[in-house]
Amino acid sequence: MKAKFSRRYQSALLAYLKQGPKASLHPAHGMGRRALAAGLKTLDIAKLHEQILVTRVLPGRPAGKRASVIRQAGAFFTEAITPIEKIHRSAREAARHLNKIVEMLSQRTVELAASNLELKQEIVQRKVVEMALKKSEHHYGELLEQSDRLQEQLRQLSRQILSAQEEERREISRELHDVIAQTLTGINVRLAALAREAATNTKGLDRNIARTQRLVEKSVDIVHRFARELRPAVLDDLGLIPALHSFVKIFSQRTRIHVHLKAFAAVEQLDTARRTVLFRVAQEALTNVARHAQAGHVEVSIQKLPEGICMKIKDDGKSFQVDRVLYGKGSKRLGLLGMRERLEMVGGHFGVESVQGKGTTIIAQLPNGKAARGGGIVNGTR
Repeated sequence: MKAKFSRRYQSALLAYLKQGPKASLHPAHGMGRRALAAGLKTLDIAKLHEQILVTRVLPGRPAGKRASVIRQAGAFFTEAITPIEKIHRSAREAARHLNKIVEMLSQRTVELAASNLELKQEIVQRKVVEMALKKSEHHYGELLEQSDRLQEQLRQLSRQILSAQEEERREISRELHDVIAQTLTGINVRLAALAREAATNTKGLDRNIARTQRLVEKSVDIVHRFARELRPAVLDDLGLIPALHSFVKIFSQRTRIHVHLKAFAAVEQLDTARRTVLFRVAQEALTNVARHAQAGHVEVSIQKLPEGICMKIKDDGKSFQVDRVLYGKGSKRLGLLGMRERLEMVGGHFGVESVQGKGTTIIAQLPNGKAARGGGIVNGTR
């Protein structure tokens, strides 16, 4: 009953103050009759009145306007306690009690209480802001740490790319010197010998010409092999699937690793850049299998997904710790980082799953439509 009266008294007082000094006091008189029926005394209403002033009326009001608001609220309070005072006390006693109540509700006390409440609210708000700032600082710290880690990976990748380029140049130079140069020198010697034989003796000339032709054919094959490794012409002329078939065939013959290739024909509808990326990822993944996995069987599959295209290269060889290889300092697995960078350049996603006893799976995903900047997804099981 008391809680219900408190809510009604607060609503009536706030409505009265909102209407201004000319508002009717009839609602206040009605509240007095309700208080009388509820068995409330003048002191009960006084405490309730003061609480409403301190918590709901005065906070946020300018200091210059508080006095007039307190006086207007006092008129409401005086009218509200009139029914109680008429029953319990004489008019003189009511006047003396009213003076005590007015003293209790002095402007000084109420203003101090209201200021104290405002100060508490401000302290709470400052604490909330401080916590938000701490969270923001922690968040930006994590972003900065992530940025530093990515920059270090880029620097590491750049160094490894330069090192790999130098290694490739050294191998090509050695091949050109040791194989092609020697073969061409042999051809030159045989041609000189043929010239001498043709002038003096034609016996055995056909046999020497045939040997020289074989040396020329060998040189041409070596040059073609270099060209295929640098940029397979079949990829541009016939498409991704024939290029993969050709590479897988040569790879299996050279490494004795059985490779099964499965792809859907619509993959050829991709633009040249993305078909090239898929070929390079498959090429690098199989090269890694030959170097590190000690596998006997590899499955290469390209399948259509609702959101794009997914290529998987799964081997049955040794597993490794994905996080340590990809993000560890001093990692020399340039192939994984290079595959991820190639895919991200055309809006793709790169994934690695390596499970003990189940081998490793490389996942390359390309979205439908126009290429957009993508990110990497890496999952590894130790």
